[in-house]
Amino acid sequence: MPLNDLLGGNSVLLALAAFVILCVFLGVRIVPQSEKYVVERFGRLHSVLGPGINLIIPFLDRVPHKISILERQLPTTSQDAITADNVLVQVDTSVFYRITEPEKTVYRIRDIDGAIATTVAGIVRSEIGKMELDTVQSNRGGLIATIQDSLAQVVDDWGIEVTRAEILDVNLDDATRAAMLQQLNAERARRAAVTEAEGSKRAVELNADAELYQAQKQAEARRVQADAEAYATEVVAVAISKHGLEAAQYQVALKQVEAIATVGKSEGNQTVILPASVLDAFTDAFTLLKGK
Repeated sequence: MPLNDLLGGNSVLLALAAFVILCVFLGVRIVPQSEKYVVERFGRLHSVLGPGINLIIPFLDRVPHKISILERQLPTTSQDAITADNVLVQVDTSVFYRITEPEKTVYRIRDIDGAIATTVAGIVRSEIGKMELDTVQSNRGGLIATIQDSLAQVVDDWGIEVTRAEILDVNLDDATRAAMLQQLNAERARRAAVTEAEGSKRAVELNADAELYQAQKQAEARRVQADAEAYATEVVAVAISKHGLEAAQYQVALKQVEAIATVGKSEGNQTVILPASVLDAFTDAFTLLKGK
């Protein structure tokens, strides 16, 4: 075989081998687990390649878009909003999402991050406009859930799944912050005044209860004393009814003896002069005692 023919045949084989290798290289696509490939045929969407080994038709199909399906976080964005009670607030938000249908994301939206940020800003302004400032501060979890649900409905046509939405901070302007601080101080002063007034009221109530208790005890003592005196009078009356005048004279004599004893115990009275009538009373009392 002539050398020229041999070299020509080898060139054809080499070219054929190179073409086969090129076809294999262009026709086999190994897709990583974290990505999806969008395949176009003659400029139109043909298919989406999932993770693993995939085959396409060389020179007819091409892969213009390689889309990561990992979860993404939008940069923190701030937007102004006005609450239902006309307070201007600045809300810092962050959104996490991942692409689930790359063909929608590629052919329906150009700047996906910008579109999501704009949508979140509109939803935040709309929802905060329905709430008062105190509700925004206390019900942040409910506001986050509402934003996430509303955002999920909007981005569904873009082949996106919103995994999480966060409200990082709610800031107030200086004038509103100063007014709220003044209101807080006034509320603290009011609570202190109420506490002091309640303490004074309680002290007055306790003092009144003590005076009432003292009056009740004094009344009970007077009642007991009155009962004792009534009982003594009743005993004397019974004795008089039984023994007549002698019992009465006996009681009078005892009272006189008690009076003289009291006078004798007083300071500076060492000698007691008794009238004759008193001595007669003693004599009558002793006579009655002997008679008993």
